[in-house]
Amino acid sequence: MNTDFTFSIKRIRFDENYQPSDSTRITTNFANLARGECRQQNLRNALKMIDNRFNALAHWDNPKGDRYSVELEIISVDIEIQGKGDRFPSIEVLKTNIIDHATNERIEGIVGNNFSSYVRDYDFSVLLLDHNKQQEQFSIPDNFGDLHGKLFQTFVGSEAYKQQFKKPPVICLSVSDNKTYHRTENQHPVLGVEYQPNESSLTELYFKKMGLNVRYFMPPNSVAPLAFYFVGDLLNDYTNLELISTISTMETFQKIYRPEIYNANAVAGKCYQPNLKNSDHSITQIVYDREERSTLAIAQGRFAEEHFIKPYRAILDQWSANYA
Repeated sequence: MNTDFTFSIKRIRFDENYQPSDSTRITTNFANLARGECRQQNLRNALKMIDNRFNALAHWDNPKGDRYSVELEIISVDIEIQGKGDRFPSIEVLKTNIIDHATNERIEGIVGNNFSSYVRDYDFSVLLLDHNKQQEQFSIPDNFGDLHGKLFQTFVGSEAYKQQFKKPPVICLSVSDNKTYHRTENQHPVLGVEYQPNESSLTELYFKKMGLNVRYFMPPNSVAPLAFYFVGDLLNDYTNLELISTISTMETFQKIYRPEIYNANAVAGKCYQPNLKNSDHSITQIVYDREERSTLAIAQGRFAEEHFIKPYRAILDQWSANYA
């Protein structure tokens, strides 16, 4: 384990009283909901949607559909380089916890779910954009995502991670609207029907450098597949309740942020191409600013460049080159 980096983990309860901290990326799903005059109603509605979806999927021994509720924690990870006392907000994910009201038991869910990272903003919104200003056709810079991937894997392998979390992370994203997905014969009782994409994407490549594989599943009564990024064996390493906690949480966010895909009125067919211009969809009762999210990604990427990439470039380059 490389001693150049120290990770510190903070947990913040994500409930209807949540207020984003100064170091939280404002484009993060949960932070975006918790702003503006509708913030408390937004949060209340989103959390209710998560609980309802959880109970619909965990329907056994649950006649009234109210046996479970989901508690969410925001896991903020700061990174300190060479013990100099300067901490940079590196990664934010969500942790699910399941409350079983029939047994009064609190069951650990999955860490990961939502994934947010300033360095990823730098890679996609600064480095990639600047690189392609000089190119006649789109291309990817050399070593794109290498540093970010190594930092993430170092965190997941760290004592800080292992002390707090029993299993590796699972990150759940929306499908890409420039790929076609084909339904397979494989079906899981909770994850649903598996789909396979016609080609790999830049996001898949980026997450592979983080040590994560991907599979696409459309859960029961969903209208589109979700992308699940994981280490190991997604179908056997996690319990049904753990998987349901991730599906219910992330499908709710996707219904709010990508209603054209995840709140569409028609279900994905055997051959499916997501369409962000699909007008045949329903809007949730939750207000958010989609435009603000895209402009802020660039500002956040510049923040990472100024406070992390540039000041520590020599150290980061050397560490990355020697990373085993």
